Amino acid sequence: MTETSESSATQQFWEEFYRDRDQIWSGKPNPLLVREVAALTPGSALDLGCGEGGDAIWLAEQGWRVTAVDVSATALRRAAGHAQDAGVGDRIVWAEHDLTESFPDGPFDLVSAQFFHSPVAQADERTDVLRRAAAAVSPGGVLLIAGHAGWPSFMREDEAPDVHFPTIPEVLDSLELDKQNWRVETTDEIERDVTAPDGRTGRRTDSVIRIRLLR
Repeated sequence: MTETSESSATQQFWEEFYRDRDQIWSGKPNPLLVREVAALTPGSALDLGCGEGGDAIWLAEQGWRVTAVDVSATALRRAAGHAQDAGVGDRIVWAEHDLTESFPDGPFDLVSAQFFHSPVAQADERTDVLRRAAAAVSPGGVLLIAGHAGWPSFMREDEAPDVHFPTIPEVLDSLELDKQNWRVETTDEIERDVTAPDGRTGRRTDSVIRIRLLR
């Protein structure tokens, strides 16, 4: 099942991104999602920026009922096809949203924002979306945010766009959460091997935040 919204400039950018190639991502779930969610009791989940559906399909396979959101209709069609092939299409609602303009109705037991970076979004827009993500978490539920902490080590200074990658404290401060109602469960940085499309290899650091709404 797929929900749709009106077209936007952001949607046009990501439509072109996905239309350029038949497949962008590996189809596997993000390792940080697996690490942080595997032991949780399945319930309702919201996957923000679901792309071609790797995370949403894995969540559904674990027993979650998933609402998977992306701004690209092309990505959502691919994701829905992959979910049918995996036998979990009936456990996922695919919803088309420009999250700066509209947001799915909650609450959810898990809200996941995996590598929620966009070259066409301003920093304050990302912050606004993550605040809405926190507001969509049900009592006892989890907000999970994974992001890049910097460019890969093989990236030369003249190649790297002038982008600020928020630190873990910056992300937590920007959410403006009531500390009496939220418990911080994970704040980690993880370094991993990466390979560029041209074959260069190096290391990249990612960050992960898992916080739970207590009441």
